[in-house]
Amino acid sequence: MLPLHSLGERIVVLGPSNAGKSTLAVAVSKKLGLPAVHLDQLHHLPNTDWKPRPEAEFAALHDAAILGDRWIIDGNYSRLMPQRLARATGGILITSNHWLRFSRYLKRTLINRSDRAGHLEGAKDSIKWEMIHWILVKTRSSGIKYSKVLHESGLPTVECRTAAALKNLYRIWDLRPR
Repeated sequence: MLPLHSLGERIVVLGPSNAGKSTLAVAVSKKLGLPAVHLDQLHHLPNTDWKPRPEAEFAALHDAAILGDRWIIDGNYSRLMPQRLARATGGILITSNHWLRFSRYLKRTLINRSDRAGHLEGAKDSIKWEMIHWILVKTRSSGIKYSKVLHESGLPTVECRTAAALKNLYRIWDLRPR
């Protein structure tokens, strides 16, 4: 596994929904003193049940965020990935079993903690069938896609394909889960 410092000061964290991207981004942010940017927070309007912003507004927020000299950004949004990867200095891919990700979705939605990494300000969370379908069906193999994208980018990359591998990453890099 690459040392954390080898990923530079502009790091992308990719992976399917509820894999732990935001939590990892916050832990790396604290360790390296990088600002953490959660793309879900830029994509959705605060004080809603995850209602998307207009696309042009989201794209403008994304593009402004990646202009910074130092950051860790979690989220995918493939349509905006090329410009993000062009600015990035390193990448992390985390994936895990879809049933684990589904249970995390249920937990985070039902508990709805405002201090959760990546929480949408004032969100009124509800369980959504389209999100369940997204986790259990649509993104089951997205880790393969994101791995290919990261490798083709030529960025130094770390991949964690299981919850155990992610836990090991936290240990090796001496990260605090929260």
